[in-house]
Amino acid sequence: MTSDTDSSKSKTKPKKGRSKPYIPHLAEFFFESTEDWNHDKAKQLYSKATPALNDYELDTVQFTECIEGMKSLPKSSIDLVIADPPFGIDFDGMSGAYNRDENLVIPGYREAQGSYADFTKDWIAQLPRIMKKSASAYIFSGWTNLDAILNGAREAGLTTLNHLIWHYPFGVYTKRKFVTSHYHIVLLVKNVKSYYFNKIENYPEDVWIVKRKYRTGKEKNSTKLPLEVVSKCIDYSSRPGDVVLDPFMGNGTTAVAAKSAFRHFIGFEVNAQMKSLLKKEIDSVNPGELYKPYKERLPTIEELAEKYPRAYREYLKQRDEK
Repeated sequence: MTSDTDSSKSKTKPKKGRSKPYIPHLAEFFFESTEDWNHDKAKQLYSKATPALNDYELDTVQFTECIEGMKSLPKSSIDLVIADPPFGIDFDGMSGAYNRDENLVIPGYREAQGSYADFTKDWIAQLPRIMKKSASAYIFSGWTNLDAILNGAREAGLTTLNHLIWHYPFGVYTKRKFVTSHYHIVLLVKNVKSYYFNKIENYPEDVWIVKRKYRTGKEKNSTKLPLEVVSKCIDYSSRPGDVVLDPFMGNGTTAVAAKSAFRHFIGFEVNAQMKSLLKKEIDSVNPGELYKPYKERLPTIEELAEKYPRAYREYLKQRDEK
C-alpha cells in the first residue's frame, strides 16, 4: 500500500527527458513579452513616417463603401485589420431588445444587401492585397454568419490561425432556446510563416470574458464593441506606429483604441450621419493616452508569490543559482 507521502513524491518525480520536476505557474515569474516599448519609444515609433501610405491621409474615416475604400489603399500597406461587419439579420440598429433607447440611436445603419455569403466573400477578397506579409485580421461574427466568414477567408487565401470566443455576461432573453452570450472572433493571417504576434502574457487563452458596455444616455450607431476587446486585438498583433484598418468603423471604437495605444488608423463607414459622433469620439482621446508598457500590466512578483507560494520558492532558488 502506498502512503500519502510516497504518492506525493511520485507526483513530483521528473518525467523521462525532463531534468527538473514541473512546477505549476513557475513560468509566470520569469515571463517577459515578446516585444515591449517604454512610453517614449512607443511615441517615437508612432511619430515616424509610414512609407507605404505617404500619399494617404492617416487617422481618418472615409464615408464610403468599404470595398471601394480598400481599393484605394496601396498594396501591402496595412499591419492589422479589425472588422465587425453588419449582422446579416433583420436588424435596423434600433431594437429595444438590445437595451437601447431608439431616440439616441443615430439613423442610417445599413445591413448587407443581397446574399450575405457573397457580400462577405467580396469584402474579404480585398484584404490580401492591402495586408503586409506580417499582417493579421480579426473578424467578429455571430454564429449564424460564421460559415460565410470562414468560407470567405478560405477563398481569399487567408489562413485561420485561431478561433477566439468573446463571452459576455448578458444575452438577449429567449423562451425556447439557449441565450446567446458569446461572439466569435476569427484570427486570420496572410502568411503563416511571417505573421506578427506579440505574446504579452504567459498563457493567453482563446476565450475572452469581457462585459458589454452600454452607452446609457449617449448617442450611438447600432451596437458597440467594448474598447477592451478591440485593444486586446491591437496589443497582440501590432506594434506602436502600425496602421490598423477598420472596414466598418461604426462607433469608432477601433480608431479610439488605436490612437490611444500609439497606433494609426484608417476606417470606412457607409453611414455619413455618423460623421459628427465619430469626430467627437476620436477627438476625445490623445495619442498614446492609454498606452502602458506590457511589463507594467503583468502581476508583480509579490502578487505572484502570494498566489503561487510553491512556484515562488522555486523561482527564488533558480534566481539565486544564476
